[in-house]
Amino acid sequence: MMASEASEGPGSEPESARLESPSADSTAVPARVKSPGGGVDFALGVLNGVLGDSLHRRRNTLAIPMGFHLEGQQVVVEREALRAAYPQSTGRLAVWVHGLAVTEAIWAFPTEPLVNYGALLKRDAGITPLYLRYNTGLHISDNGEQLAHLLEQLVTEFPVPVTELVLFGYSMGGLVLRGACHVAQERGFSWLSHVRRSFSIGVPHLGSPLERVGNVIAQVLRVLPSPYAQLIADVADLRSDGIKDLGSGRWRRQDWAAPRDTGVPPPAPHPPGIVHHLIVGALGQEESHALSAFLGDGVVPLSSAAGRARHVDAEPLFPQENVSVVTGIDHVSLAHHLDVYARIRACFETEAA
Repeated sequence: MMASEASEGPGSEPESARLESPSADSTAVPARVKSPGGGVDFALGVLNGVLGDSLHRRRNTLAIPMGFHLEGQQVVVEREALRAAYPQSTGRLAVWVHGLAVTEAIWAFPTEPLVNYGALLKRDAGITPLYLRYNTGLHISDNGEQLAHLLEQLVTEFPVPVTELVLFGYSMGGLVLRGACHVAQERGFSWLSHVRRSFSIGVPHLGSPLERVGNVIAQVLRVLPSPYAQLIADVADLRSDGIKDLGSGRWRRQDWAAPRDTGVPPPAPHPPGIVHHLIVGALGQEESHALSAFLGDGVVPLSSAAGRARHVDAEPLFPQENVSVVTGIDHVSLAHHLDVYARIRACFETEAA
């Protein structure tokens, strides 16, 4: 989830070699454009992930506004601006939503920073990528509601008729997309009718234990009489609303408005007509390896990323035949790894066959 955790998956070969390999792909790497992100964007992503809710409440200019970004610049969602930004689009669009404390730059391959899943899919399937940037410190439900309205504006203003809208969510981004779909279904937004495929990449559908550890530490320190323990508890509890929501995978307003000890919120029905693909990371070289079983991708457990209910007699959140486990990979590498892209591309090739 945090950009500072970025590293290549265990045992993976260099991305540059695989991108250029004819056996990996018979066509050339997409034309390179200006690389998004940079030192300032990296710092803003981290700052908003940790303190974004506070920045937003204080109307601080460092709070990231939600919007689509192209080459590091925000694209105004108006017809002529969209026409200039995406002049060759056929109306088949893919929305890429990043995770906690990062920006859209997380999608870039480390050794090929001007290549990402969106560019590869545009080359291979002709689908125009739109990269979302947003304040990850806000409640996930708030970001989901904002995104629902933004997508409705997008399909209204896009210069050619939108025929398909593919959703890609990485980590927290997958929960934001679930929130957006939920709002769209409740309010009858038109964009949802264009969604037939949704991809969850390392998404903590049942929460992430790392946030819950921070919550437990803060609670334990608060019962101690020492004022120093109280001060440390205040620091330990300095986590944004977005981070706290990840503990139990809370993506609806009613989930976080309830007391925090209510546990994992009950599942909500998915909008009909959407095929959900889940790509899950595992640290071990096999799914059954102890590293994989206990740590998942190092941040999100396997059961959470796969939407598998904790009780054996309970139904999973998603059809398990659409779950694909990528072994030997960590959480951050899921956002920019050719093994992951191979799974994405295979889904489109299977459906086209």
